[in-house]
Amino acid sequence: MEPEETARRYNTIASSWDAARTQSTHGVPYLKRAIQLCKIKGHALDVGCGTGHMMSTLIDAGFEVTGLDIATEMMALASARHPTATFELANIVEWVAPQKYDLIVAWDSIFHLPYHAHAPVIEKLCNALNRDGTLVFTAGGIDSAIVGTMFELEFGYSSLSDTALLDLVYRGECVPILMERDQYPLHHVVVIATKGFLTAI
Repeated sequence: MEPEETARRYNTIASSWDAARTQSTHGVPYLKRAIQLCKIKGHALDVGCGTGHMMSTLIDAGFEVTGLDIATEMMALASARHPTATFELANIVEWVAPQKYDLIVAWDSIFHLPYHAHAPVIEKLCNALNRDGTLVFTAGGIDSAIVGTMFELEFGYSSLSDTALLDLVYRGECVPILMERDQYPLHHVVVIATKGFLTAI
């Protein structure tokens, strides 16, 4: 499923999705761990920010936050909730980073991309990090594309294999700090990596 179609479907369920996630802290412990790795808490990018459920944690940690999303209704809710944040309406596949970031989070967002888009997008996110910056993202725990249902609408999901994800992280000059399957039946992978964390001896 192409990002524009995914956005159309998220716009349809934006209010319901937001209501279901408002009280959820899912993902926040991983985000806080990623924040602890950041030497500088300057600029953070939330890729696929949705209605902004991760943004409070970033703002509370002292980051200047930019939310990136392609779904207008989701972003409208996020911007109302977080008026101090900056927002960009864009397709991450086509988006060009205007600057470097100290932290990039892509929680439950890039796994909606078509299979062929994962490698270039992950490379793009690694390249958009400042040195000592941190990337946290989720993947599907599979090496294929599937279709799932959410709020009675079909959504496309896809992911690269664990090995391919780690290879991309290393190629992006990042060091994986954590790769963990956090949800039963384990079809959900969390990756945290830091740019240039290790130096040659």
